[in-house]
Amino acid sequence: MSTPQLLDRRQFIRTAALATGGLVIAFNVPARLVKKLQAAGETVFTPNAYLRIGSDDTVTVILSHCEMGQGIWTSLSMLIAEELDASWQTIQAEHAPAAAAFYHTIYATQRTGGSTSLLSEYDRYRKAGATARQLLVQAAASRYHVAVKDCRTADGHVIIGDKKIRYGELVEDAAALPLPADVPLKDPAEWKFIGKKVKRLDTPVKINGKAIFGMDVQFPGLLTALIARAPFPGAKVKEYDAAASMAVPGVRQVVPIPGGVAVLGDDFWAAKKGRDALRVEWDFGEAAGINSDALLAELKERAVKGGLPATSSGNPDEALSRAAHVVEAEYYQPFLAHAPMEPLNCTVKLSADKCEIWTGTQTHTNDQQAAAEITGLPIDKVFINTVFLGGSFGRRNITRSDFVREAVEVAKASGKLIKTVWTREDDIQGGMYRPAFLHRFKVGLDENGTPVAWKQISVGQSVMTGGPFEKVAVINGVDMFSIEGMQTAPHVKSIPDQRIELNTPVWPVSVDNWRAVGLSHTIFAMESLSDELAHAAGKDPVAYRRMLYKDEPRLVNVLNLAAEKSGWGSPLPPGYGRGVAVFEGVGSFSAVVAEVAVSKGMPPRVTKVTCAIDCGLAINPDGVAAQMESNLAFGLSAALYSEITFKDSKVQQRNFYDYKTLRINEMPEISTFIVPSNEKPGGVGEATVGHMMPALTNAIFAATGKRIRHLPVMNQDLS
Repeated sequence: MSTPQLLDRRQFIRTAALATGGLVIAFNVPARLVKKLQAAGETVFTPNAYLRIGSDDTVTVILSHCEMGQGIWTSLSMLIAEELDASWQTIQAEHAPAAAAFYHTIYATQRTGGSTSLLSEYDRYRKAGATARQLLVQAAASRYHVAVKDCRTADGHVIIGDKKIRYGELVEDAAALPLPADVPLKDPAEWKFIGKKVKRLDTPVKINGKAIFGMDVQFPGLLTALIARAPFPGAKVKEYDAAASMAVPGVRQVVPIPGGVAVLGDDFWAAKKGRDALRVEWDFGEAAGINSDALLAELKERAVKGGLPATSSGNPDEALSRAAHVVEAEYYQPFLAHAPMEPLNCTVKLSADKCEIWTGTQTHTNDQQAAAEITGLPIDKVFINTVFLGGSFGRRNITRSDFVREAVEVAKASGKLIKTVWTREDDIQGGMYRPAFLHRFKVGLDENGTPVAWKQISVGQSVMTGGPFEKVAVINGVDMFSIEGMQTAPHVKSIPDQRIELNTPVWPVSVDNWRAVGLSHTIFAMESLSDELAHAAGKDPVAYRRMLYKDEPRLVNVLNLAAEKSGWGSPLPPGYGRGVAVFEGVGSFSAVVAEVAVSKGMPPRVTKVTCAIDCGLAINPDGVAAQMESNLAFGLSAALYSEITFKDSKVQQRNFYDYKTLRINEMPEISTFIVPSNEKPGGVGEATVGHMMPALTNAIFAATGKRIRHLPVMNQDLS
């Protein structure tokens, strides 16, 4: 087989680790954190960068990753609480400052992404907790003149015979001890937290309003900045007139920056009205004339022309000529916006010797580097204060640091303390998008329905080109995330006669990671195709997938579980159908069955979704279930409604009234079943986003006989 050795996501993670310096396990406490504690006059025990214990018994877990609703505020804390033998009532968490001690153990930068937070911290955070526990035990043993082996721990106490010594009583002694070279970890049979249900730590502050998001950051003298950005991708400012803006009450300044023109006001509305009054003339450049119909036509033309080989072996054309059945299909998904609940924002305080930033970000190190580049300051003089993120779905995971970069540019140009805010319209019309993608297949089946020949061309923009992972993600011109999971699918990689090609257009439309990255469009294509292959072979969709994945027991296991729990095969009323999707992604194996009701003249209504997931060790089962519900709702929104379209270079959507998402009354009943496992934790934050789309369209086919190959469903005729 001739192939450029493309990687799946797990292989990419291993390769990225080698390329960026390998495993990072840092236990040093950042100097800035030490100064903060000293200034507070606290008696604290800080054995490493990931936790501290106060004399009042409070255990503060320092999160090297950011909390954006995915639940790691709780799950990462559980890892430390487990090995520390702490009481859950004493646990609290806070975001870490930007520092090398908190670098991702794989990517060698401080970042949250790729559904890797638990995978990366599973060992490091447990070791951090175990180290603290051992030092506390040594301190108690020394104080009471007993052997360490005669001490045990429970619920935040060291127990010696009938004595129970609070951890808080031991922190001063423990802090004076040298760090042990190595520490034993608990046997899973002793676990009290891992794998159990616990109350989320971030829920109370989000309910009572104490949680601080980026929009909540306030300082005396803070000005709000809104930016007039290019109305078309790639357009540049030709000239501007600020006179009308400066006449608006509350507007204090208008400054040009590389990406547009910023209007600074006393508050949001002053800045908004000032921006509305701003006159800007734009140079459209290559951005002129972008239209969605033309872009789709170009994708189709490129599919005919072919592309670079991702895999190539045997003679698929000759094998197709001998196949008992040949299935041809084309699947398309449009551009998509991230549209998190909290639009982007970033507060910057810039002085001669330091730059302070308050924002919800997933890319701390990249943001530091961007700010250092703009200001000319050393990177250690750039401080990132991470607040809660009001959602992201990849938008705050832009390694080019676009929204932080422009906020620093505004602060530098204006000389003011500023908060740069994006409106909802800014976010939807001027943000980074999930690229539109077209996948075209020609598959040959033998008499039993087994694929024996495979020809595929995928066409869409690259999200990795130009970013920090390009060297490991783009191989011989092929972005592995553009065809994520396709070439490594069990029923594809074993076919001797196959050719998978990728054609990557370069357009002025800005694209980047969107939740589930490549899997957000590749699973739709692959699992829609699997259904079509099952139909061509005359087999039940579940039975057919059992055959395809017979050598992948974890896939078959979740498939069988989802089928059983959903009542697959049992009769449904007229107008109802069930659809299935099963795939491996981000280190987890998942199956989804959707039950759909289709009525004439009405959009399809998903009534019930059954999800089975094998994510390895489920550290927080409640968190896994919540993430499955989030995945499925997000994927269902995209499948039913969402799209970004261009007409005369302008984005046609503005807000949630025309960039539609799922409403609460449309949310189906979701049942999640977690397969017990002792494997290393897989990802769950993106695991089933892609599954929901083909599960829905396959169910529509079962109900109506109408095959949906282009999303969103709302654009298709189901009559």
